[in-house]
Amino acid sequence: MSNETAVSRIGVLTSGGDAPGMNAAIRGAVRTAACLEIECIGIRHGYAGLINGDFIKMDQASVKGITGRGGTMLYTARSPEFNTKEGCKKAADTCNNMGIDGLVVIGGDGTFRGAMDLAHHDISVVGIPCTIDNDIACTSYTIGFDTACNTAVDAVDKLNDTMQSHERCSVVEVMGRRAGHLALGVGLATGATIIMVPEVKYDFEVDVIERIRAARLAGRSNFTVIVAEGAERGSDVADKIAKATGIDTRFTSLGHIQRGGSPHVRDRVVATSMGFKAVSLLAAGRKSRIVAMRGDKYIDLDIHEALSLTKEFDYELYKSFSALTFLDKNTLMQSFKDA
Repeated sequence: MSNETAVSRIGVLTSGGDAPGMNAAIRGAVRTAACLEIECIGIRHGYAGLINGDFIKMDQASVKGITGRGGTMLYTARSPEFNTKEGCKKAADTCNNMGIDGLVVIGGDGTFRGAMDLAHHDISVVGIPCTIDNDIACTSYTIGFDTACNTAVDAVDKLNDTMQSHERCSVVEVMGRRAGHLALGVGLATGATIIMVPEVKYDFEVDVIERIRAARLAGRSNFTVIVAEGAERGSDVADKIAKATGIDTRFTSLGHIQRGGSPHVRDRVVATSMGFKAVSLLAAGRKSRIVAMRGDKYIDLDIHEALSLTKEFDYELYKSFSALTFLDKNTLMQSFKDA
């Protein structure tokens, strides 16, 4: 072991849904470890790979040129076995048997809960928040969100071109089963007529149909409705709009294209910085930590504290969207009271 670091060999894994920037986080961690003369092991297929010993040795050469690539070079997978007490212990035993002093785990909330379980087996873990949903409560930003938003915005802009040409309504379903942050960002950026998110309750006639009618009376001839998948089935929304208004309405689900693609600048920079921070924490003997952002600052929190937090939906931003749509003053004031 180096006289200057608390660890001599670490593992790096990605788990859960993939997100643009995962490779940049891997690179940041591996290159920091190499600089500190800490051996780095890549663990493929997430916690399943940790249980099964699916390892590769990583050095500076192994991560050359991966910053701009989407997805994860270490692959990712769900592991039902790891979610059992026996499976988690098996993963911890693998770490001990292989002399892995610490783990950098890159993923979302489920990934961090797995890391917390490993911490209970006295494994040093540091988590890096990486999910396109931006729904990790302890951090103001999660790796992948900006790129996913831009991917969706590009698709919606293209759809808007053809909707305008044919005077149609476009219902676009984006990811967000339990959180509407992605839908809100995309809707604001594309000038959507309506944004539907899981956090806000809707009266469909008032909040969807009447808004479209109001927009129509104000002179709009084409309309965009952004629906987070957890708010309502986008195809059902499209059917109801067509039936109620008679407008030619088309449904598009962006699906997994939102997860792919070369990460944008912000995701590359944040991921690289968080990779550096995670390994620095392990080298300093810190354990059971989550790397996070507060504003433009990188901080770290105890994993138990981080997972106890709840992320609030940005209702103020949602109100600003309401003010920009075709609402009368009374309706807008009521939306403030309801939020």
